[in-house]
Amino acid sequence: MSALMNTYARANIDIVRGEGCWLYDQDGRDYLDLAAGVAVNTLGHGDPRLVQALKTQADILWHASNLYRLPAQEALATKLTDATFADRVFFANSGAEAVEAAIKTARRWQGAKGRPERYRVLTFGNAFHGRTLATISATDQMKVREGFTPLYDAFDTTPFNDIEGAARAITPQTAAILVEPIQGEGGLTPATPGFLAGLRALCDQHDLLLILDEVQTGIGRTGHLFAHELYGVRPDIIAVAKGLGGGFPIGACLATEDAASGMTPGSHGSTYGGNPLACAVASAVLDAVLAPGFLETVRERAALVDALLQRLLRRHSDLFVRAQGHGLMRGLQVRASARDVVAHLRDFGVMTVAAGADVVRLLPPLTISELEIAEAEARLLRAAEAWLPIAA
Repeated sequence: MSALMNTYARANIDIVRGEGCWLYDQDGRDYLDLAAGVAVNTLGHGDPRLVQALKTQADILWHASNLYRLPAQEALATKLTDATFADRVFFANSGAEAVEAAIKTARRWQGAKGRPERYRVLTFGNAFHGRTLATISATDQMKVREGFTPLYDAFDTTPFNDIEGAARAITPQTAAILVEPIQGEGGLTPATPGFLAGLRALCDQHDLLLILDEVQTGIGRTGHLFAHELYGVRPDIIAVAKGLGGGFPIGACLATEDAASGMTPGSHGSTYGGNPLACAVASAVLDAVLAPGFLETVRERAALVDALLQRLLRRHSDLFVRAQGHGLMRGLQVRASARDVVAHLRDFGVMTVAAGADVVRLLPPLTISELEIAEAEARLLRAAEAWLPIAA
């Protein structure tokens, strides 16, 4: 019996090694990794640039806390602000912490303007923002809320992609709007361009802050550094994690100078946030993603994946309904339990991850090659062809 707390329905395999876009179990069997640690392993497994960055920093300094200036942290913050809309960065250890920091930043901003009654945050149906009590309060998904009530009464939820509903939901107590440009756990559903642009307009009209949860969509996942670039919408705050560390735990809250103006010494903190090891690895990830041609190549690979999915849909409409998402963040709606399909694909050497009841996510490392995409198609086809006898 495992000593681990029973919070995951883990597959009965031991993953012992990773290399590039491949994982290997205890028996030496290979799996094409189309999950990437749930959109985390930006550059795949064991990328030598990240390994070297970690080793180099480990020889210098592991941890000294945020009581001092840390060069690795300052360097990463500068890279993030130089490449984005943001002027200020707060480092955390996870996506949920990044979202928490974003919420606190927005509430602090309203309070600093003499409006402490503005503390509520408008969120959207089928969203996912994390597993802390505040972030599960920010979504209406019962699968993450069950057993944890009463939740924080600080969020108002309205339907996703319904700008009229969002407008009606704003009250004199609203401080900010929090939204995912593409709902990850919610089935890879993209926001419509008009919806995000409309939320920006509502924030400007009512003096609210627009917070984008880019924990899953950020760091090149959509073929752009951040998904909001697809929409031409400028946020006030974004929450980042997952792909930022390429597998090393780190999160960040990015904000404009104005949005961050209320965050003064003592207003927020994190013992490990901005740890030199994490910042060194994340800095190497950013160097790779921002290198000339990298994101263009991601978009080219995404087009190949899109063509693959369209062929799969035509040949196996008995199993697959539709594909959606952007870049290398794709969802396949299936005519079955997504978890059952994920398990079935694993038997054919393909790692994927479920999103809700009937969507399978494909989130390969951004470094996936054309040959590996072709191999993915071959394995997916074999799995689909073998599904009917099982389903019958």
